[in-house]
Formats: sequence, C-alpha cells, structure tokens
Amino acid sequence: MRKHLYYGFGIGAIALLGVSAAAAQISLSSTVDLALQNSTQVRIAAADVQRATAGLSEAKDVYIPNLVTGSSLGPPSIGFPLGQPSIFNVESQSLVYSFSQPDYIRASHAALKSAQLNLKDNQDQVVLDCALAYIQLDTDNREILSLNEEKIAAENLVRIEHDRLNAGIDSRMDVTKAEITSAQVDIKRLHTEDDASDQQQKLAHLTGLPAASFIPKPASIPPAPDFTGDDALADQAVTSNAGVQAAYANAKSKLEISFGDEKQNYRPQFAFGAEYSRFANFENYSEYYQHFSANNFGAAVQVTFPFFDATRRAKARESAAEAHRAQIEAIQAGNQTNEQFVSLRHSLAELKTQQHLAQLQSELAQEQLDAVESELKNGTGSPTAAPVTPKDEQLARIQVQERYQDALNADLSLLRAQLSLMRSIGSIQDWANSAVK
Repeated sequence: MRKHLYYGFGIGAIALLGVSAAAAQISLSSTVDLALQNSTQVRIAAADVQRATAGLSEAKDVYIPNLVTGSSLGPPSIGFPLGQPSIFNVESQSLVYSFSQPDYIRASHAALKSAQLNLKDNQDQVVLDCALAYIQLDTDNREILSLNEEKIAAENLVRIEHDRLNAGIDSRMDVTKAEITSAQVDIKRLHTEDDASDQQQKLAHLTGLPAASFIPKPASIPPAPDFTGDDALADQAVTSNAGVQAAYANAKSKLEISFGDEKQNYRPQFAFGAEYSRFANFENYSEYYQHFSANNFGAAVQVTFPFFDATRRAKARESAAEAHRAQIEAIQAGNQTNEQFVSLRHSLAELKTQQHLAQLQSELAQEQLDAVESELKNGTGSPTAAPVTPKDEQLARIQVQERYQDALNADLSLLRAQLSLMRSIGSIQDWANSAVK
C-alpha cells in the first residue's frame, strides 16, 4: 500500500506540473525577452544612452544661435533715468569658433558609444542571469521527479529490511541504514525544492511573471556551442566584450575632454552676439540724451584670449589625470576578461570529462538494475551464485536515480561554463534568440 501511495504522489505531482505547464509554460527566448523589457539595470543603462545622446546634441548646438526675449519696463524714473527702459528686447548668442569645442564634440561621441556599449553589456548580463535561472529551474524540476522515484525505492528498502529483520536475515543496523538513506532523500528533496523556489522568484523579478506558476519548457533550451580548438577566442573576448569596449570608449571620451580643457589655455575663442531693444517713449531719456531712439540694435563678434587663468590650468591637469585613470581601468577590464575567459575555457575539458563520466555511470547503474531485474525473474543461471533479492533491486533503483542526478548536475556545470564563455565574447544574446519560441 505504501508503494502504491508513493506512486500516486509521484503521478499527482507530474499531473500538477502538467496542468501548470499548460497554464504558464514559457520558452527560454520568451523569458529572455521579458527580462530585457522588465530589467531595471537595462532601463537605467537605456536612460544613460538618452542622456549621452542629449550631451552630444548639447556639444554641437553651441554653434546654433539662441534666441531670448524679455522686458525691463517700469514706471517713469525721477530725475536722471536709471536702467534700461526697454518695452521688450531680443537677444541672440552663439559660439563662432573654439579650439576646444571639436574635442568636446568627439568626447560626447565617445561617451555616447560608451553608453550604448554599456547598455549591450547590461543586456548580456541580464540574458546570462535569466538563462542560468531558467536552466537551473528546469534541472531542479527534473531532479525533484527523480528524487520522488528514489524516495519510493528508499521506502520499499525500509519495508524490506523490516521484513528481513523479522525473519532473522538482517540486523537492526541494516534497518537503520535503510532509514538513513530514506531521510537523506528527504533532505535532498527539500533542498532542491527550496532552490527551485528561489529560481522561480528570481525569474519572477526578472520577467514580472508570477513566481508560483513559472514552468520552463526544456525543449526551448538550445545546445551550447563547442569552444574547443579555437585559439582566437581569447582575443575575441576582449574585442567583442561590450563591457570592455565600453570602458575603452569611456577612456577615449575622458581623453578628448582632457585635450579640450588643455586648449582652453592660451587660445582665443570667438563668439557672436546680437540684440534688439524697443525703448519706451514715456521715460525721460529724451531730456538727457540728444539723439534718443526707441529702436536700438547691435551685433558683434567677441574675441577672448585667456592669457592667464589658474583655474583653467588646474582643470586641465584634473582632466588629464581622469583620462589616465580611465585608460588604466579599461586595460584592467580587458585583462580581467581575458583571464576569466582563459580560465573558463581550460575548465571545459575537465567539465566535459566529468559529464561523460557521469553519463557512463548513469548508464552503468541502469544496466545493473536491468541485470538485477532479469535475475529476479529468471534466476542467476548458476547454482553456485548467490541469489538476487528484492533488497538488491531497491538498492539498484536508488543507485540509478542518484547517478541520474549526478549526470544532471554535470550537464548543468558544463552549460553554466559555456554560457559564461558566451557572455565573455558577447554572443549570449544570439544564443538565446536561437531558442525555440
């Protein structure tokens, strides 16, 4: 009865998963799309792109004359007129030429490129986080089903050991060992269920979907590429990584700003200005000025030459130091990415060997179970061989599930390293987009 009860629990769990899958099963690519739309870090990076775009426009628009209008109209003054009695005035100003402005424009271009690359880098990180959580959840679900099967075998083993104890075949120690095995399965299942819940919550935060109803679709996970045998990938990790390229673009922006600040010293600047004012006739300007006119207009080009400005010189030194720091940080980011890629790639051979070993052990455990079942049904075929017992069958079933779980974890470890490598070379979004919708 206990065996049938656990089988019923297992079938019920699978049925519940099937119902949930029909209601909320979602593919990997759809999950990634939702995560990119919902991610706060991606939206922050997108806002930085908008700010950098506006900064570039600001650097260019200093050459476009502005237009300002206003009024300083007041009551008639007593005695000598004070201030400007304009009914309204229109002013226009613009920069004609500055030796520094082209550098500032190039700096804004580089800053925009840095922001765009930083957006791409944040998107890659969100895709990686989303894919890892999605695949981990799928692995947890598979492992939970396997643990349900292992629990059935463990409970059957406990029952058999009690029967063997009552028959005087085994000792009380054998019963305790079987009960320990069953308890270990319970602990592992609770741990796996907690991890699955954590992954669901993480995916809920990434995508905005309800956590409880999130069910992955295993068939939508595409295979990872093989990174062995391509020595150029290490260099590609630096040239294609959006985060590293964003750091270099930021360093270029800082350098151009440094050039511009340096040219603020000892170089002239040309600016244009024009103004029209309509003066009030009721003021007493005509009593003190012989040629008073209500309409007044003036235009000029202003030339300034900074012969000595200690503040600007200090600012230029500060900008040069910031540019030097940004360049070093970019080199550091490139070195770290290269080292990480090489380390991950070197670990692939070991992870693939572990995966192959885990798969072979899983196949061997299944073959041993098949042999035990065959001997239980047909006998050993040798009069001198020890007979196979139902206890051996349950132990073999437990071993099958444990080796299957080891194979699942080996597959996950390998895929995690492969996804991290794709993240390093900037191809993880292409991989995610290749998934089945």
